[in-house]
Amino acid sequence: MVKKAIIIGATSGIGRALALKMARQGYVLGMTGRREALLSSLQQSISSDTYTCVMDITKPYDAAEKLEQLIDNMEGVDTVIINSGTGHCDPEFPLRGELDTVDVNVTGFTAIANAAYRYFAKQGHGHIAATSSIMALRGGPCPAYNASKAYMSNYLEGLYCRAHKTGVNITVTDIRPGFVDTQMAKGDGIFWLASVEKAALQILCAVEQKKRVVYITKRWRLIAILMQVIPFRAFVRLMLGKSVKRN
Repeated sequence: MVKKAIIIGATSGIGRALALKMARQGYVLGMTGRREALLSSLQQSISSDTYTCVMDITKPYDAAEKLEQLIDNMEGVDTVIINSGTGHCDPEFPLRGELDTVDVNVTGFTAIANAAYRYFAKQGHGHIAATSSIMALRGGPCPAYNASKAYMSNYLEGLYCRAHKTGVNITVTDIRPGFVDTQMAKGDGIFWLASVEKAALQILCAVEQKKRVVYITKRWRLIAILMQVIPFRAFVRLMLGKSVKRN
């Protein structure tokens, strides 16, 4: 049986690496992104059947409609992987950066997750996977990023609960990466930094095993346990270090 999957946000980083790996595993892929040139370049790198769609998830109704069209073009899918995401941690802390993060990680994500769920509910089965973050577990110095990732994790849990309550066969996977070598991971000497290839391999394994929650890479589960049990003040001192004194 041919496996069909859509990757939302496939043009760079984890999404691109995941698309290349899934294509080699024989998946028929639908791939979306904002930049048509990067989508075309990715499609040319894959010899198996692929479908592309230029999509901006900050336009939620348009994005949901385009997802439905892509599914129709592919004559159905089994899995939708939502990999689009953004984050800002500007020292000046502008409102625009916070709102941009919410537009992508909350509003855009919700549009795609809702459309995918409704399609799979009608079909009777399916799998929704999405890339949140280990940062979903606590707050941090980039407030909108951590909060938006917490929203994603909670929404995914809600989809699982909804599917369970209604008896529909929909699998939900919450992918929680630590630090992965993408444009969003900035700085030198980043703790436990994983390559996008390693992250993509572990994500694909988790999706195929239909895991409910997975940490990427696996050892980040240890940090997740610590983050969940440590008192807030201790968390701030341990994870964030000393505050900067300003005159």
